[in-house]
Amino acid sequence: MNGLRLTLILTLILLSGCSSDNVRRGGDGADAANAAYNRLGIEYLQAGDLQGAKKSFQKSLALIPSDAEAFNGLALVFQLEGEAALAEEYFRKATDQAPQSAMIRNNFGAFLYAAGRYEEACEELAQATQDPFYNRRAQAFENLARCYNNLNNSAAAKHAFERALQISPSRVISMIELASIELDQGRLNEAESYFERFNGLVERRRVAHYAKSLWVGIQIARERGQASQAAIYALLLKNLFPDSAEYKLYEESAR
Repeated sequence: MNGLRLTLILTLILLSGCSSDNVRRGGDGADAANAAYNRLGIEYLQAGDLQGAKKSFQKSLALIPSDAEAFNGLALVFQLEGEAALAEEYFRKATDQAPQSAMIRNNFGAFLYAAGRYEEACEELAQATQDPFYNRRAQAFENLARCYNNLNNSAAAKHAFERALQISPSRVISMIELASIELDQGRLNEAESYFERFNGLVERRRVAHYAKSLWVGIQIARERGQASQAAIYALLLKNLFPDSAEYKLYEESAR
């Protein structure tokens, strides 16, 4: 998955958590209007109306000039507009005003990840995982694990994926990523355990296979000497994801 696509997905996931953190507020009247403008800005963002979102967050800041949620919202707007410098400026304003906000740290970490600034991204994402009451904590651990993967720190990535699954046992990406890590480290039984956990959800039609899950399935089936099962996964990979990096890996391995 390329950086921009990952950023957009993370943004959509994280928007719904914007009202859950402690931020600086004004008086009661300003507080209510400020919150309303922030909610409206989020709705505009989710609808793809960036100008409407920008105006709403600006109105929020006119009421409370130090509002972290509005800064975060504008950072997301600028990120989607391709204004990287402005997005970073507003993310930093948001973290200055609400340094303990897991939601803002997570969003900022996703932005840095998309920019390929993995060490900085991991620092932000690690802070996001520290809040035990953050309602997106499992997602934050999963994001952190992906970040560690890009730093070739498989031990830290494994731990973060494990924490994501511990908090939210149905996180399928963590299952497959852990299966892949275990495979790379020669622990076939452990890899198969994670894969079968995922495959059980597929069989119950709760999730669907994707490119990496099929590639992991191919590798496990080969290791178990299950040629027919490996061929089934390979056919699905070829038909469903012919342009994927995983299919290229499969083709190389089959030569």
